[in-house]
Amino acid sequence: MLSKRNPQLNQHGELIHLLSIEGLPKAVLTQILDTAGTFLSVNERDVKKVPLLRGKSVFNLFFENSTRTRTTFEIAAKRLSADVINLDIARSSTAKGESLLDTIANLSAMHADMFVVRHSESGAPHLIAQHCAPHVHVVNAGDGRHAHPTQGLLDMYTIRHFKGDFTQLTVAIVGDIVNSRVARSDIHALTTLGVPEIRAVGPKTLVPNDLAGMGVRVCHDMAEGIRDADVIIMLRLQNERMNGAVLPSAGEYFKRFGLTADKLALAKPDAIVMHPGPINRGVEIDSTVADGRASVILPQVTFGIAVRMAVMSTIAGNSA
Repeated sequence: MLSKRNPQLNQHGELIHLLSIEGLPKAVLTQILDTAGTFLSVNERDVKKVPLLRGKSVFNLFFENSTRTRTTFEIAAKRLSADVINLDIARSSTAKGESLLDTIANLSAMHADMFVVRHSESGAPHLIAQHCAPHVHVVNAGDGRHAHPTQGLLDMYTIRHFKGDFTQLTVAIVGDIVNSRVARSDIHALTTLGVPEIRAVGPKTLVPNDLAGMGVRVCHDMAEGIRDADVIIMLRLQNERMNGAVLPSAGEYFKRFGLTADKLALAKPDAIVMHPGPINRGVEIDSTVADGRASVILPQVTFGIAVRMAVMSTIAGNSA
């Protein structure tokens, strides 16, 4: 029987779907981060395989474009020895008007064991989890503006790897927060893991009004927002999710909220700079910073494989 309060957990409190970081206990997040650490060595072997998902079928259903997330999920599943099926959405029956649930029902009839879902509509992975067979697991690879839990987890792994104790950190999240599913997942994860100061930095049009109620400090001045920060998470401008003009120009945005070397100097000397990608150089971040000593953007991608291996192996090992 699924928990009514959190459909991601079974009656024993074990993870059976990953739909959102919100509501997950600290122990579950820590378990995934610890498990990911054990998979890093797999990625360094000559034969990069473990048999944990041998005989299982993982369907990647990406209804939105993706490079890093889709590729790292595919690599992660294959390194767990799963059979991976990438559905070509543009050439699938959804293009002929087939409903999402009918698509899922038909793929389930093909003996799917796990769906990795990216969708433009918030809540789509939750809907699938509610209607799929009890043995099928669902991983949210990003839904609308709502959540991107594996990105949040790989961000947490990156922070822990470079900074250690979450309870001593100041983390600034900068940019288009109102449209960012990554920001939401990061804020929930940082809060659960005990980060004492989380700052949301951006223009008033791009920062939600309800963050203060979540214990997040809102800053509309870049200098104030990143001063003495240990971690700076830069976000891409989500132009595809904006309705109307919310910014004067990309150049004006970069002048006020783009991360340059001069602005980075306001943070702590050993601060790290993160970005979920894709990077728009000269819009949210300068190349000297993106490619500089403080940047851990490429390690994020590497850690993403291990984190997604940890997520899939964890949920596959738990029954509804």
